Amino acid sequence: MQNRDGADRFHRTINIRHAHFDRITPTPHVPQPIPAPRASGTTTSTALPLYWVTYGDPTNPTLVVLHGGPGADHRYLLPQMLHLAERYQLVLYDQRGSGQSRAQTNAPITWQDHVDDLAKLCTEFGVTNPSLVGYSWGGMLSMLYTVSALDPAWKGATLPRPARLALISPAPVTKAYREQFDENLRRRGNAPVIVAEREALMASDLRDSDPEAYRQRLFELGVAGYFADPANARHLTPFRVIGRVQQSTWESLGDFDLLPLLPRIPQHQIPAQIVHGRDDPIPAASSIDAAHALACGINLIERCGHVPFVERPAELWRALDPFLASTDVIA
Repeated sequence: MQNRDGADRFHRTINIRHAHFDRITPTPHVPQPIPAPRASGTTTSTALPLYWVTYGDPTNPTLVVLHGGPGADHRYLLPQMLHLAERYQLVLYDQRGSGQSRAQTNAPITWQDHVDDLAKLCTEFGVTNPSLVGYSWGGMLSMLYTVSALDPAWKGATLPRPARLALISPAPVTKAYREQFDENLRRRGNAPVIVAEREALMASDLRDSDPEAYRQRLFELGVAGYFADPANARHLTPFRVIGRVQQSTWESLGDFDLLPLLPRIPQHQIPAQIVHGRDDPIPAASSIDAAHALACGINLIERCGHVPFVERPAELWRALDPFLASTDVIA
């Protein structure tokens, strides 16, 4: 019932707000500029050098921020996620095979590779107990990493044990929920208003007259289904997902179900908080089940899709800031 209600709200929203979404030329202030990082470089201990950046005062507690995808890159979290840099040093990186951490071969990339990379990056930065802020797939990676760090048999190695988990719109925690997400997103992407706008764009001369504006508009229409209000897609920094990275990572998970594994994470030692939009194409039930398994808090944001840092930033920070402040002593 939650999924059906969310879809109904989405279709009502895009019909009501069509007048705000029917412009072929994007507004000139989009996308927002991204400030230069305080520092940047590549890792030296990982199998593939990973590009990283830091923001914020290095004397403050460190948050390791994990982007989604798999196969996307860190930049689309910016500039909005820099809110966290007001009180923390942020370490962001492009995960293996994506962004500026591109692989030189087509070898499959697995979830275990991502876990191993995260461990080595934390060690390079001297972060012995990382505070993980995971968005979308990055939220799932945070959970996979934590379960692995608590497993003494992990490849014969000891992974830096996380201090806390802040999970924003985490990816589906079971294959069944992922299938629901895929269907929800397909349906939303084919909503009449989005199809009409895509056809109008194809029929326009924007591709020749203003290629940059054309690419921006094409991106907006491609991600519109992730938003409660599709017009908000214009505020998301454009990104590209490397398909083979995404495919091989998900395939490595097989018929996954994280729910039986999550209770192994002791809430009193590794506290967690989940934030999820009610209108996210990822079923809210996925995050609710994860919160129950983790015995942690969950904030469900109304009129919000998959990208709360764009669509409902005030509500997102209202949920996360107190959690982070209250657990700083643990970190």
